[in-house]
Amino acid sequence: MLKIGEFSRLSRISIRMLRHYDEMGLLTPDHVDEQTGYRYYQERQLTDAGRIISLRDMGIGVQAIAEAIAGDEAALERVLRFRRTQLLSQSQAIDEQLTRLESALRRIGKDVFEMNYEVTCKTLPQRYVASVRDVLPSYYEEGRLWHTLMKETAPLRLQVAEPCCTLGIYHDTDYRERDVDVEVQMSVKGTYEDTEHVKFKTVPPILMASATYTGSYEKVNEVNAAVAAWVRDNGYEFDGLSFCIYHVSPHETQNPDELVTEVCYPVRKKAERH
Repeated sequence: MLKIGEFSRLSRISIRMLRHYDEMGLLTPDHVDEQTGYRYYQERQLTDAGRIISLRDMGIGVQAIAEAIAGDEAALERVLRFRRTQLLSQSQAIDEQLTRLESALRRIGKDVFEMNYEVTCKTLPQRYVASVRDVLPSYYEEGRLWHTLMKETAPLRLQVAEPCCTLGIYHDTDYRERDVDVEVQMSVKGTYEDTEHVKFKTVPPILMASATYTGSYEKVNEVNAAVAAWVRDNGYEFDGLSFCIYHVSPHETQNPDELVTEVCYPVRKKAERH
Protein backbone atom coordinates (compact mmCIF):
# COMPACT_ATOMS: atom_id res chain seq x y z
CA MET A 1 0.00 0.00 0.00
CA LEU A 2 1.04 3.61 -0.55
CA LYS A 3 1.00 6.51 1.87
CA ILE A 4 -0.90 9.56 0.65
CA GLY A 5 2.35 11.43 -0.09
CA GLU A 6 3.68 8.54 -2.19
CA PHE A 7 0.36 8.19 -3.97
CA SER A 8 0.28 11.94 -4.63
CA ARG A 9 3.75 11.83 -6.22
CA LEU A 10 2.96 8.80 -8.38
CA SER A 11 -0.52 9.93 -9.44
CA ARG A 12 0.46 13.60 -10.02
CA ILE A 13 -2.50 14.70 -7.88
CA SER A 14 -1.87 17.06 -4.96
CA ILE A 15 -2.66 15.92 -1.44
CA ARG A 16 -5.21 18.74 -1.21
CA MET A 17 -7.03 17.44 -4.29
CA LEU A 18 -6.81 13.83 -3.08
CA ARG A 19 -8.60 14.87 0.10
CA HIS A 20 -11.15 16.78 -1.97
CA TYR A 21 -11.73 13.76 -4.22
CA ASP A 22 -12.18 11.66 -1.07
CA GLU A 23 -14.82 14.07 0.25
CA MET A 24 -16.60 13.88 -3.11
CA GLY A 25 -16.47 10.07 -3.10
CA LEU A 26 -14.49 10.17 -6.32
CA LEU A 27 -11.24 8.56 -5.17
CA THR A 28 -11.34 7.25 -1.60
CA PRO A 29 -8.36 5.75 0.26
CA ASP A 30 -8.31 2.00 0.49
CA HIS A 31 -7.55 2.26 4.19
CA VAL A 32 -7.52 4.98 6.87
CA ASP A 33 -5.64 4.30 10.10
CA GLU A 34 -8.12 4.90 12.92
CA GLN A 35 -5.43 6.02 15.35
CA THR A 36 -3.30 8.27 13.17
CA GLY A 37 -5.81 9.21 10.46
CA TYR A 38 -3.17 8.39 7.83
CA ARG A 39 -4.60 7.49 4.46
CA TYR A 40 -3.33 4.61 2.35
CA TYR A 41 -4.02 3.76 -1.27
CA GLN A 42 -3.62 0.61 -3.29
CA GLU A 43 -1.28 0.63 -6.28
CA ARG A 44 -4.19 -0.37 -8.52
CA GLN A 45 -5.87 2.93 -7.65
CA LEU A 46 -3.25 4.72 -9.73
CA THR A 47 -5.23 3.59 -12.77
CA ASP A 48 -8.35 5.33 -11.42
CA ALA A 49 -6.26 8.41 -10.70
CA GLY A 50 -5.05 8.41 -14.30
CA ARG A 51 -8.62 8.38 -15.60
CA ILE A 52 -9.51 11.27 -13.31
CA ILE A 53 -6.54 13.33 -14.52
CA SER A 54 -7.41 12.63 -18.15
CA LEU A 55 -11.02 13.76 -17.70
CA ARG A 56 -9.96 16.72 -15.55
CA ASP A 57 -7.56 17.90 -18.26
CA MET A 58 -10.48 17.92 -20.70
CA GLY A 59 -12.13 20.50 -18.46
CA ILE A 60 -14.73 18.10 -17.08
CA GLY A 61 -15.99 18.92 -13.58
CA VAL A 62 -15.76 16.70 -10.53
CA GLN A 63 -19.45 15.74 -10.54
CA ALA A 64 -19.32 14.70 -14.19
CA ILE A 65 -16.08 12.78 -13.61
CA ALA A 66 -17.76 10.89 -10.79
CA GLU A 67 -20.67 10.05 -13.09
CA ALA A 68 -18.32 8.86 -15.84
CA ILE A 69 -16.18 6.68 -13.57
CA ALA A 70 -19.04 5.18 -11.56
CA GLY A 71 -21.09 4.32 -14.64
CA ASP A 72 -20.64 2.12 -17.66
CA GLU A 73 -19.25 3.01 -21.09
CA ALA A 74 -22.55 4.68 -21.98
CA ALA A 75 -22.15 7.06 -19.02
CA LEU A 76 -18.59 7.86 -20.05
CA GLU A 77 -19.67 8.51 -23.64
CA ARG A 78 -22.51 10.76 -22.45
CA VAL A 79 -20.12 12.87 -20.36
CA LEU A 80 -17.58 13.12 -23.19
CA ARG A 81 -20.18 14.08 -25.79
CA PHE A 82 -21.61 16.78 -23.52
CA ARG A 83 -18.15 18.23 -22.95
CA ARG A 84 -17.50 18.19 -26.70
CA THR A 85 -20.68 20.19 -27.26
CA GLN A 86 -19.55 22.72 -24.64
CA LEU A 87 -16.13 23.10 -26.24
CA LEU A 88 -17.56 23.50 -29.74
CA SER A 89 -19.85 26.25 -28.49
CA GLN A 90 -16.93 27.97 -26.78
CA SER A 91 -14.84 27.57 -29.93
CA GLN A 92 -17.49 29.31 -32.02
CA ALA A 93 -17.60 32.19 -29.55
CA ILE A 94 -13.79 32.47 -29.56
CA ASP A 95 -13.70 32.43 -33.37
CA GLU A 96 -16.23 35.25 -33.41
CA GLN A 97 -14.19 37.25 -30.90
CA LEU A 98 -11.02 36.73 -32.95
CA THR A 99 -12.83 37.89 -36.08
CA ARG A 100 -13.98 41.05 -34.30
CA LEU A 101 -10.49 41.65 -32.93
CA GLU A 102 -8.83 41.28 -36.34
CA SER A 103 -11.39 43.59 -37.90
CA ALA A 104 -10.85 46.18 -35.16
CA LEU A 105 -7.09 46.03 -35.70
CA ARG A 106 -7.53 46.60 -39.43
CA ARG A 107 -9.74 49.61 -38.75
CA ILE A 108 -7.36 51.40 -36.38
CA GLY A 109 -6.72 54.92 -37.60
CA LYS A 110 -9.59 54.82 -40.09
CA ASP A 111 -12.17 56.91 -38.22
CA VAL A 112 -13.84 53.74 -36.99
CA PHE A 113 -16.36 55.60 -34.83
CA GLU A 114 -17.48 58.09 -37.44
CA MET A 115 -21.10 57.22 -38.09
CA ASN A 116 -21.79 58.09 -41.70
CA TYR A 117 -24.74 55.75 -42.19
CA GLU A 118 -27.65 56.70 -44.42
CA VAL A 119 -30.93 55.91 -42.71
CA THR A 120 -34.08 55.53 -44.80
CA CYS A 121 -37.72 54.96 -43.97
CA LYS A 122 -39.50 52.46 -46.21
CA THR A 123 -41.99 49.62 -46.24
CA LEU A 124 -40.86 46.03 -46.45
CA PRO A 125 -43.61 44.42 -48.59
CA GLN A 126 -45.75 41.47 -47.59
CA ARG A 127 -43.80 38.22 -47.92
CA TYR A 128 -44.40 34.46 -47.89
CA VAL A 129 -41.53 32.98 -45.91
CA ALA A 130 -39.95 29.79 -44.65
CA SER A 131 -39.25 30.39 -40.97
CA VAL A 132 -37.33 28.70 -38.14
CA ARG A 133 -37.49 30.01 -34.58
CA ASP A 134 -35.70 28.72 -31.49
CA VAL A 135 -33.97 29.76 -28.27
CA LEU A 136 -30.20 29.78 -28.79
CA PRO A 137 -27.32 29.91 -26.30
CA SER A 138 -26.13 33.19 -27.86
CA TYR A 139 -26.64 35.51 -30.81
CA TYR A 140 -23.50 34.11 -32.42
CA GLU A 141 -25.21 30.75 -33.01
CA GLU A 142 -27.89 31.95 -35.42
CA GLY A 143 -26.25 29.78 -38.07
CA ARG A 144 -27.86 26.73 -36.44
CA LEU A 145 -31.28 27.97 -37.53
CA TRP A 146 -30.15 28.52 -41.12
CA HIS A 147 -28.67 25.01 -41.18
CA THR A 148 -31.99 23.57 -39.98
CA LEU A 149 -33.95 25.58 -42.53
CA MET A 150 -31.81 24.48 -45.47
CA LYS A 151 -31.58 20.85 -44.37
CA GLU A 152 -35.31 20.33 -43.77
CA THR A 153 -36.43 22.15 -46.91
CA ALA A 154 -33.94 20.50 -49.27
CA PRO A 155 -36.46 17.79 -50.33
CA LEU A 156 -39.10 20.49 -51.02
CA ARG A 157 -37.03 22.16 -53.72
CA LEU A 158 -38.06 25.62 -52.59
CA GLN A 159 -38.48 28.36 -55.18
CA VAL A 160 -36.75 31.44 -53.83
CA ALA A 161 -38.67 34.71 -54.19
CA GLU A 162 -37.27 37.51 -56.31
CA PRO A 163 -35.82 39.48 -54.73
CA CYS A 164 -34.98 36.99 -52.00
CA CYS A 165 -35.14 38.47 -48.52
CA THR A 166 -33.23 36.57 -45.84
CA LEU A 167 -33.36 38.00 -42.35
CA GLY A 168 -32.96 37.33 -38.66
CA ILE A 169 -35.52 38.60 -36.14
CA TYR A 170 -34.80 39.04 -32.42
CA HIS A 171 -37.90 38.34 -30.36
CA ASP A 172 -36.59 39.36 -26.94
CA THR A 173 -37.60 42.88 -25.94
CA ASP A 174 -34.19 43.46 -24.34
CA TYR A 175 -30.62 42.32 -24.94
CA ARG A 176 -29.86 38.88 -23.50
CA GLU A 177 -26.52 37.45 -22.41
CA ARG A 178 -27.77 33.94 -23.18
CA ASP A 179 -30.93 31.99 -24.13
CA VAL A 180 -31.86 34.35 -26.95
CA ASP A 181 -35.11 33.99 -28.91
CA VAL A 182 -34.22 34.21 -32.60
CA GLU A 183 -36.14 33.60 -35.82
CA VAL A 184 -34.76 33.39 -39.35
CA GLN A 185 -36.85 33.90 -42.48
CA MET A 186 -36.30 33.37 -46.17
CA SER A 187 -38.86 34.62 -48.71
CA VAL A 188 -40.08 31.95 -51.13
CA LYS A 189 -42.57 31.48 -53.96
CA GLY A 190 -45.39 28.94 -53.93
CA THR A 191 -46.93 27.17 -50.96
CA TYR A 192 -45.45 24.39 -48.86
CA GLU A 193 -46.30 22.11 -45.95
CA ASP A 194 -44.55 22.76 -42.66
CA THR A 195 -41.69 20.44 -41.68
CA GLU A 196 -40.62 19.52 -38.16
CA HIS A 197 -38.98 22.87 -37.46
CA VAL A 198 -39.70 24.98 -40.54
CA LYS A 199 -42.96 26.92 -40.65
CA PHE A 200 -44.35 28.61 -43.75
CA LYS A 201 -46.36 31.79 -43.29
CA THR A 202 -47.31 35.13 -44.80
CA VAL A 203 -45.73 38.14 -43.12
CA PRO A 204 -47.56 41.50 -43.37
CA PRO A 205 -45.84 44.69 -44.62
CA ILE A 206 -43.54 46.48 -42.18
CA LEU A 207 -42.83 50.21 -42.06
CA MET A 208 -39.22 50.46 -40.96
CA ALA A 209 -36.23 52.73 -40.51
CA SER A 210 -33.10 51.00 -41.73
CA ALA A 211 -29.44 51.52 -42.54
CA THR A 212 -27.25 49.29 -44.70
CA TYR A 213 -23.57 48.89 -44.00
CA THR A 214 -20.64 46.87 -45.29
CA GLY A 215 -18.33 45.08 -42.88
CA SER A 216 -18.29 42.89 -39.80
CA TYR A 217 -21.17 42.59 -37.36
CA GLU A 218 -19.21 44.54 -34.75
CA LYS A 219 -20.37 47.72 -36.48
CA VAL A 220 -23.98 47.10 -35.52
CA ASN A 221 -23.81 49.32 -32.40
CA GLU A 222 -22.74 52.28 -34.54
CA VAL A 223 -25.58 51.60 -36.96
CA ASN A 224 -28.07 51.27 -34.10
CA ALA A 225 -27.01 54.70 -32.85
CA ALA A 226 -27.49 56.20 -36.31
CA VAL A 227 -30.98 54.70 -36.66
CA ALA A 228 -31.97 55.81 -33.15
CA ALA A 229 -30.86 59.37 -33.93
CA TRP A 230 -32.87 59.37 -37.17
CA VAL A 231 -35.99 58.08 -35.38
CA ARG A 232 -35.65 60.82 -32.75
CA ASP A 233 -35.03 63.62 -35.25
CA ASN A 234 -37.82 62.70 -37.67
CA GLY A 235 -40.78 62.34 -35.32
CA TYR A 236 -40.98 58.54 -35.32
CA GLU A 237 -40.91 55.96 -32.55
CA PHE A 238 -39.94 52.29 -32.45
CA ASP A 239 -42.83 49.92 -33.10
CA GLY A 240 -41.84 46.28 -33.05
CA LEU A 241 -39.03 43.76 -33.10
CA SER A 242 -35.71 44.64 -34.68
CA PHE A 243 -34.28 42.48 -37.44
CA CYS A 244 -31.39 42.30 -39.88
CA ILE A 245 -31.61 41.67 -43.61
CA TYR A 246 -28.56 39.81 -44.92
CA HIS A 247 -27.71 41.11 -48.39
CA VAL A 248 -24.31 39.39 -48.28
CA SER A 249 -24.14 36.82 -45.50
CA PRO A 250 -21.48 34.49 -44.04
CA HIS A 251 -22.96 31.83 -46.33
CA GLU A 252 -21.65 33.82 -49.28
CA THR A 253 -18.32 35.07 -47.95
CA GLN A 254 -15.93 34.19 -45.15
CA ASN A 255 -14.41 37.67 -45.22
CA PRO A 256 -16.18 39.81 -42.58
CA ASP A 257 -15.23 42.98 -44.45
CA GLU A 258 -17.41 41.84 -47.39
CA LEU A 259 -20.60 41.30 -45.38
CA VAL A 260 -23.51 43.56 -46.29
CA THR A 261 -26.20 43.91 -43.62
CA GLU A 262 -29.29 46.07 -43.31
CA VAL A 263 -30.25 46.89 -39.72
CA CYS A 264 -34.03 47.40 -39.51
CA TYR A 265 -36.38 48.77 -36.86
CA PRO A 266 -40.17 48.88 -37.31
CA VAL A 267 -41.40 52.43 -36.68
CA ARG A 268 -44.50 54.60 -36.70
CA LYS A 269 -45.16 58.33 -36.64
CA LYS A 270 -45.65 59.59 -33.10
CA ALA A 271 -48.80 61.42 -34.18
CA GLU A 272 -50.32 58.11 -35.28
CA ARG A 273 -50.49 56.72 -31.73
CA HIS A 274 -54.07 56.14 -30.61
